[in-house]
Amino acid sequence: MKTQITPTEQDVDRWGAHFSGQLTLATPGLPHDITERLRVARQMALAQRKPLVQSRLAKNAQMNNDGSLTAPVDEGLTLWSVLASGLPLLALVFGLMAIQWVQQDNVTSEIAAIDAALLTDELPPDAYTDAGFAQFLKQGLSTSASHD
Repeated sequence: MKTQITPTEQDVDRWGAHFSGQLTLATPGLPHDITERLRVARQMALAQRKPLVQSRLAKNAQMNNDGSLTAPVDEGLTLWSVLASGLPLLALVFGLMAIQWVQQDNVTSEIAAIDAALLTDELPPDAYTDAGFAQFLKQGLSTSASHD
């Protein structure tokens, strides 16, 4: 059984672009009357193109005056696109709130540790503000850590 191979629209467009390029390359050496007949034949071929393909191509892309293509204009904001665009902002807000909560918890625990040390120690609070005593504590901690 023989199977018939039908070309896709992409294949037809590719062939059309190839033949158009070949015709354009050969056009400068032709006489004027032949180039005019080729131009008319090209216009007739474009006019006979399927209207469904033309409308689909016009719907998918729109050519501006400067030759650039734009996306379809009928794309509107739907509920899902609005929610999807707001999702990163929501994640950012929650992330910043989590960072602030962790930092506040760390500061609170540091203050509580300092208060506990002041209340349980036998030294007067003025000793902690003395620069020499702070150095003594650092040296005492380093020597006790090396003995352990």
